[in-house]
Amino acid sequence: MRWLIGFAVAVLPLCGAQNGAGLPPIVLYTQFVEPPPPAVLDSMRGEVQSIMAPMGLRFQWLDLAMSNGKQVSIELAVITFKGRCDIDGLLPRDQNPGPLGWTSISDGVILPFADVDCSAVRNFIQRELLETRAGARATAFGRALGRVLAHELYHIFANTTRHGAEGVAREFYTARDLLAADFQFQAKESLALLHSKAHAALAATPQWPADDTEHRD
Repeated sequence: MRWLIGFAVAVLPLCGAQNGAGLPPIVLYTQFVEPPPPAVLDSMRGEVQSIMAPMGLRFQWLDLAMSNGKQVSIELAVITFKGRCDIDGLLPRDQNPGPLGWTSISDGVILPFADVDCSAVRNFIQRELLETRAGARATAFGRALGRVLAHELYHIFANTTRHGAEGVAREFYTARDLLAADFQFQAKESLALLHSKAHAALAATPQWPADDTEHRD
């Protein structure tokens, strides 16, 4: 079974990963319909960072509700997480979830707004989650959410509606894709992020310490 990573109008790690070392973080403003457990949230954030690190992209996570409008950022995205982002009440059956995530487009222009449907993701992989050791389920679910989010961030920051043949940028995911031990962008999509306007804008700013600790809400 596989499912679409859609739009709303609707890897090979590169040996040049150090090219992005010291870039300032991209600000991700997040809002949740239902707050996720800390283990899910931490796993999701860690997975996004792991996927994007080969391109030198780092993220600062801010709660949209706590934003006072005074923050300054070179690049940003606003992410809305819909539905249930926990692992309680899983059922041992597959469900047809609809799109797992989507990025907003207006008049052909990709906007820095994306949605991730937590309920759709958990319904899609809940059978496999129940087959996972109980203590590891939150981490596995968070990792799956992180992969869906990384897909949408690819569309935003590479400024493209195109999908890859394999890897994080592919149009359809399987449950195995979302739960595998490793899942990355392929070389073509990694290069698209490295050569994007977003990456160029970040690279033009003063360099940040490579070991700068990202903000945690």
